[in-house]
Amino acid sequence: MKEEDSVHGGHVHTHDAGDGSGMEHMEHEAGHEGHASHDMKMAGNHEHAHGSEGMEGHSGHGGMKHEHGGHSHAEHHRMMMEDFKRRFIVSSILTIPILLLSPLIQNFFGFELSFPGDHYVLFGLSAVVYFYGGWPFLKGMQDELRKRNPGMMTLIALAITVAFSYSVAVTFGIPGKTFYWELATLIDIMLIGHYIEMRSVLGASRALEELIKLMPTEAHLVTPEGIKDVPVSELKKGDVVLVKPGEKIPSDGVIVEGETSVNEAMLTGESKPVYKKPGDTVIGGSINLEGAIKVRIEKTGKDTYLMQVVELVRQAQETRSKTQDLANRAAFYLTLIAITAGSITLGTWLYLGKPFVFALERMVTVMVITCPHALGLAVPLVVSVSTSISAEKGILIRNREAFERAKDVDVVVFDKTGTLTEGKFEVTDVIPLDELGEEEILKYAAALESHSSHPIAQGVVEKARELGLKPYDVDESKVIPGKGVQGVINGREVLVVSPGFLKENGLWKEDERVNRVLEQGKTVIFLVVDGKLAGAMALADRIRPESREAVKRLHEMGIRAYMLTGDNAKVAKWVAEELGLDGFFAEVLPHQKSEKVKELQEQGYTVAMVGDGINDAPALIQADVGIAIGAGTDVAIESADIILVKNDPRDVITAIHLARATYRKMVQNLAWATGYNSFAIPLAAGVLYSYGILLSPALGALLMSMSTVIVAINAKFLKA
Repeated sequence: MKEEDSVHGGHVHTHDAGDGSGMEHMEHEAGHEGHASHDMKMAGNHEHAHGSEGMEGHSGHGGMKHEHGGHSHAEHHRMMMEDFKRRFIVSSILTIPILLLSPLIQNFFGFELSFPGDHYVLFGLSAVVYFYGGWPFLKGMQDELRKRNPGMMTLIALAITVAFSYSVAVTFGIPGKTFYWELATLIDIMLIGHYIEMRSVLGASRALEELIKLMPTEAHLVTPEGIKDVPVSELKKGDVVLVKPGEKIPSDGVIVEGETSVNEAMLTGESKPVYKKPGDTVIGGSINLEGAIKVRIEKTGKDTYLMQVVELVRQAQETRSKTQDLANRAAFYLTLIAITAGSITLGTWLYLGKPFVFALERMVTVMVITCPHALGLAVPLVVSVSTSISAEKGILIRNREAFERAKDVDVVVFDKTGTLTEGKFEVTDVIPLDELGEEEILKYAAALESHSSHPIAQGVVEKARELGLKPYDVDESKVIPGKGVQGVINGREVLVVSPGFLKENGLWKEDERVNRVLEQGKTVIFLVVDGKLAGAMALADRIRPESREAVKRLHEMGIRAYMLTGDNAKVAKWVAEELGLDGFFAEVLPHQKSEKVKELQEQGYTVAMVGDGINDAPALIQADVGIAIGAGTDVAIESADIILVKNDPRDVITAIHLARATYRKMVQNLAWATGYNSFAIPLAAGVLYSYGILLSPALGALLMSMSTVIVAINAKFLKA
């Protein structure tokens, strides 16, 4: 452990900074492969084969390869999603005349629409819906059966094939009833359900794109002929670049000329700008706050710190554990029941000597009544309702499976800066060390700091403003690089400086109050007036008022709360004690953040990670549930499963409560969607035939529709 000096606008404070910037510890050499990740996180365990024309070789979310005819995974996924949307639109348009021409619908609504050859028109329209709209499911059934894992795709394909085949047979001569409208509506519902599902799983790959956007596109290359602007991609190791104040550092390197403060918060989680001088390393993507510097490039491309974070995000996505979808499992068993019951029904009635048409009608009734209209809607409807409720409460759900997992969370890990704290410095202590009082100290300090945009300077000015203090007028103000700022106020020489400056100039004196705030890891700056030490001000990252309540409510729910931060141990300890956290991890670099989450998971915990920084992205993806707080960067949001729009940690509790309520509704709907079959299937098969009770195919279809309505109504009763 070594000590580093962090600076704010020239102010140095000493803290334990871990083992340097972490540049030398990033040994991952896997590199960025140049494509969006093969995203297990997005895919979950969906083995659906979302086939489409021109994509015959691809078998769904889980089975997608890295490249599809030159397209990235995300592009291919988007193409498939659009394909489902296109098929849904076409099928829905054709369903309208199918419904109008269906005898059952006409009888139900009391109207008549017939003309010569109408049943052939009905057949033609239904055939288009069956082959065009039903193609992804027919293709999916082939893939599922090839893998010997029949599921939702097989059941849907089986149901629409039996309904279509039997209806065609009736259209062309066999006595009986057609099932064209059931066929069309089932295909419509399944297409829109899969489209909605695929839209929700596209986000994680964009996290990589957002990370890469952090890097500037151009650099000011220093050449013998002068400064030349070149693309960052052309930089080579050993090149020297000029970085002006306010610009991003183009690549990892070492400062060879100039002094400055660098904002690394978006990369390392260090909330304080870090003072940098010749010989210090700088990270590509971090922001130069003050002086112009010249940097010798040490790493480019995949070797840079940021690109290694990109690689970590990609790896975390690929190694994501899968969670089997409840509806898929239910569909698997329902498929077996449907096939078995239908076959037994057909065989039994033939064995008992009934005509083939009668036996086939019984089998079709069984297949139709087992048709997964309700099952297909059971989960998506609840998710749709819960998504609407959550959006009203400022909680955006991006990943359905992870949202479902939120019900099992027993540890919530919070990032510190910008999540539990506001990421803004506030003056927590003003310590008089001479004749000046607290207000006078603040007026002098605010006067010197009022022209600086530095976070710590702004914290001092804000404190004076809160107390209604008017800062003095300043003459001859100037920055002391790496040390502080000085000026003349009311004819007196005034300095606001770091502890290091005091020690170098023999002005340091021991004080128990100063030692106490330094022990808490707070940033301490000092006011010197006419060469005499007049006072000290301690600043700390302001803790959000909502954070205390959030931690308290988590404890009431039996959930443990931890903190993960790149800040030093003293600061972390102070925040953890203030909030009553169960534990904290300090001085953690981005690659270590995901490792810390993994450590908790290996102990058997279901972990939710709440963060807002780019350095949180790998941890957000590694966690069972990744939650981005609203002020978070684009990367954190793209890497997260749930987004808290209102920047309120208490919304984590709301999200968990909603996840639990949503899960209960899902289970209820799945129980109904599959459970009603336990009495409907025997009736459809004809077990009460000897008592004169026989369920017709049309009545079976109505019973199936009723189950769908019940599922829809039950979903609407969901409350947070």
